[in-house]
Amino acid sequence: MKQRWSLIAMVAVISFLSGGWLLQRGVAVGGNVYQQARLFDDVLSHVHTYYVDSLPETELYDKATNGMLEQLKDPYSVLLTGDDYRQLTEQTSGNYAGLGIQIDVRDGWITVVAPLPESPAERAGVQTGDQIIEVDGKPTEGWKNDQAVKALRGEAGSKIVIRIRRAGIAEPIRYELTRATIHIRSVPPGTLFEGGVGYISLNPVSETSANELRDEITALKGKGMKSLVLDLRLNPGGLLDQGVKVTELFLDRGQEIVSTRGRARGASKNFLDENKQLWPDLPIVVLVNEGTASAAEIIAGALQDHDRAVVVGSPTFGKGLVQTLFPLGEGVALKLTTARWFTPSGRTIQREAKSEEEQFEIAQASVDSAPDPSTSDSALRERPAFRTDGGRVVRGGGGIVPDLVVRPDTLSTAEREFGRSLGSKVPAYRDAITAYALELKRTKGVTAETFRVTPEMRQEIHQRLRAKGVDISPAVFEGAHALVDEQLGYEVARYLFGRPAEFRRRSLDDDQLQTAFGLLRKAQTPRELMGVAMSSAGPANRSN
Repeated sequence: MKQRWSLIAMVAVISFLSGGWLLQRGVAVGGNVYQQARLFDDVLSHVHTYYVDSLPETELYDKATNGMLEQLKDPYSVLLTGDDYRQLTEQTSGNYAGLGIQIDVRDGWITVVAPLPESPAERAGVQTGDQIIEVDGKPTEGWKNDQAVKALRGEAGSKIVIRIRRAGIAEPIRYELTRATIHIRSVPPGTLFEGGVGYISLNPVSETSANELRDEITALKGKGMKSLVLDLRLNPGGLLDQGVKVTELFLDRGQEIVSTRGRARGASKNFLDENKQLWPDLPIVVLVNEGTASAAEIIAGALQDHDRAVVVGSPTFGKGLVQTLFPLGEGVALKLTTARWFTPSGRTIQREAKSEEEQFEIAQASVDSAPDPSTSDSALRERPAFRTDGGRVVRGGGGIVPDLVVRPDTLSTAEREFGRSLGSKVPAYRDAITAYALELKRTKGVTAETFRVTPEMRQEIHQRLRAKGVDISPAVFEGAHALVDEQLGYEVARYLFGRPAEFRRRSLDDDQLQTAFGLLRKAQTPRELMGVAMSSAGPANRSN
């Protein structure tokens, strides 16, 4: 009898350790779709009924849905709900309801970086550098950026009261504002530089990008623009159809812009230019970097393949996949990869990587001081070769390889040491710079946009850091004087003279932009520009 009960006990233990499969039989794995559907329902029912922890059936369906999408091993295929869905809508439309203020947290306070043009904030008189100290009676000291954004946004037409502290004014200023629908332009006002060189940035590729870009180019042409720098750096992409429409502005009718290839009906398509280009004699340089992705890469790739623009910068992100958005209910949508896209020369831009993070790391390596072997000049020459309309060699293998690879300056050894010394105190450093810039605004300590950062100004930052408990040796601080001067100069220019002044100052230190200026000032026509660029190209870019 003892032996019999021992055997039963042994079977029970084995059954427990093996998940109970000796006791419970179900549908075999690997059957047809109907059997698999029944298996899924059986598993869901058993988990809901018998699992050790209670799980609502709705939560189980959510986990099953997300698990299925995760098993696709595609970071771009996701179910969007709540804030994620709202953010995508805002990004692609450029619209949200609020006051129209760009903000950042500085020195523990919500600080106005800039009010947007024609917004409730700008019309009321809110200024760059103002500190928002109260929202609807609630003090904002210590608020995080996202907390402030949620408080300032709301339904269009709703009221909000803010109090701001302004340099040079003793008492806080009270504003009662009405929220409105704010449109964030993907094309800010352009800048005209010496020699008739125009500069326009595009970010992201949204519903109104093509119209905004056309209007801005027309405006700069009216001011005497003779050539154009189109900046697509850090542009994450956006809408495929708008990427096509932006490209149409610069190509001839009938030229291919992009082709998509997918499995479902309608997923494979050739997109051809349907309109005559507006500025056929306008020389164009397109700037790209490791943050240029998706629809922005479509624009750069098409203009490069048709020899319509010279592409300058560092290799792009490499996202050559098309996502289709399927609305599935109120505030819910499935973003699903449905096709791959190819440039007119036949290049697929998709970079092979396991995740978005790894993809960016590979692209980022192209700008590091010790680049990843896959992004070195010799590796670029070994990539698959394709031909442009004019017979130039362009490289495939992931991302857009610029015609002129120009990597931005990297930090010096002394500057890296300064960064290590700051460690987690970087916010204190930023706060010290901003606070000093606002003090200079209050005291009118700087009066000209072309001001020079003096050693005394730099030492003021060092003293302010020490007052915040950030003790950096004078040798380390002075070793990074060029970096400190540069960053302080940008901040003072922004808060005293506005964003355009800050940009003009930044442009002087931007190697990629200065390279574009140099090319365009040597060429009068697109053909001349291509010749100048090819004579300047490195080995990775020359025809073979």
